[in-house]
Amino acid sequence: MNIAVVGSGYVGTTIAACFADLGHDVTAIDIDEDIVERLNRGEASIHEPGLDELLSEHAGGRLTATTDYDAITDCDVTFLALPTPSREDGSIDASIIEGGARSVGEALSGGSEEHLVVVKSTVVPGTTEEALIPAIEDGAGEAVGERIRVGMNPEFLREGSAVTDFLEPDKVVLGASDDWSHERLESVFEPLIERAEPAVVEATVREAEMIKYANNAFLASKISLINEIGNVCKEFGIDAYRIADAIGLDDRIGEQFLRSGVGWGGSCFPKDVDALRAAAREAGYEPELLDSVVAVNDRQPERMLALLEKHVDVEGARIAVLGLSFKPGTDDIRNSRSIPAIEGLVERGADVVAYDPVATENMRELFPDVEYADSASEALSGADGTLVMTDWDEFAALGDAFEGMASPVVIDGRRIVEPSESITYEGLTW
Repeated sequence: MNIAVVGSGYVGTTIAACFADLGHDVTAIDIDEDIVERLNRGEASIHEPGLDELLSEHAGGRLTATTDYDAITDCDVTFLALPTPSREDGSIDASIIEGGARSVGEALSGGSEEHLVVVKSTVVPGTTEEALIPAIEDGAGEAVGERIRVGMNPEFLREGSAVTDFLEPDKVVLGASDDWSHERLESVFEPLIERAEPAVVEATVREAEMIKYANNAFLASKISLINEIGNVCKEFGIDAYRIADAIGLDDRIGEQFLRSGVGWGGSCFPKDVDALRAAAREAGYEPELLDSVVAVNDRQPERMLALLEKHVDVEGARIAVLGLSFKPGTDDIRNSRSIPAIEGLVERGADVVAYDPVATENMRELFPDVEYADSASEALSGADGTLVMTDWDEFAALGDAFEGMASPVVIDGRRIVEPSESITYEGLTW
């Protein structure tokens, strides 16, 4: 099948490469000429394990890139994978994807072949029907529902494992309002369904939009709940991880997402939870539980700083921050828990030295005056204390590197460091 993917960010680049790997002919469309040129050379503009290999294998063959929306006319299905950034109140700004939808409509204007436009971006319930379909109709000069159809296929891709998440999914959600659209969507995913045997969920467009938000809100809530339990355990001198191991044996709870620590970040959980809260309020409902989920998450970095201050006079002290990306396996620092931690250290007058295997340059743009080390050992050398913010595997093997600290105080937000008699160790919730 011929597939167009509009937008070449994390989601768009990943699904384009993966669709090509499934045997489809894929055209990636992006207005950024540099991104297009890199894709045609088989290079990713983002850091994502496994993506470079897929692009290298398929670029110039089953995968090509262009800035020309008219390439859509040679395709059977178009996926919209454009940004929906947050406004100050947490609601989504759909202007970019609306513009993309209008351009897709213009490209399809005057055609004769049936075409399915699939919203891949995360949008609050009602957005496709109330904003994107009108934009397509405006561009095409005809009503959606006969020749042009619209569906919704939410993504469940985690940064750092996006390729695996696409090719080995738990579920595939096919949102459409008619049988033809469902069948065409299922045809797109047929090679994946045969290979991975995921659960297939047929839904309406509005249901598919909501499934994504419900998914991420539930996971964010689970993390904040285990962090709240971990905070209580800390006060009682109880190892929260032993408690989590026990409750995880209950199949109503499950063992995943029970690692208490400094909290969640990234581009999805904060954005999606905030958008759902804003949409709920606009609809007239006060999402008090989701408000608490966010409040617990926001407090965790400050709790780490409070633990550090139990052992170190932070003003004028040299403090190492290990881990800058919001999770291992990515260079993405969006909503990283390291950001409020560094801000808190700077406000307290600390001399901050930071290290991350891949995210240093991204964080340098945000904090240009902070010192950045080339290795964890270099960051620890002469430090009066350290905050471990991201659970990169290399931090579990630091060993003797802590002996180079002026004062070996380790505040571990991810339970990645092994406590020993040679360091003063504090876990955030244990």
